[in-house]
Amino acid sequence: MTGRLEQRYCIKFCQKQSDSQVETIRKIQTAFGDDAMGITQIKEWYNRFKDSCTSVESEPREPRSGRPSTCRNDQVIAQVNAVVMRNRRVTIREITEEVGISTFSSHIPL
Repeated sequence: MTGRLEQRYCIKFCQKQSDSQVETIRKIQTAFGDDAMGITQIKEWYNRFKDSCTSVESEPREPRSGRPSTCRNDQVIAQVNAVVMRNRRVTIREITEEVGISTFSSHIPL
């Protein structure tokens, strides 16, 4: 990760020196060789610095939509087990409605 940070400082320096994107890409590839960022990443960082961004740190990513990664944790498993223990003939649909999880997640092995 340190190498990426160093490269961002170099990109920032090149942009401040009025180097073009092509010159910056060439310099980064020459200096870092096989460890160099991809061309697209270099262009993105170059444009960030050109647009007055001063930080070389990555911004935290927004959480993605869709199924939360925490749907199969110990708490959910315990809730499913509790529903099943109350009624061994409970259906998957009843489990999903009571616990509030997807049909796929309700197929937790006991």
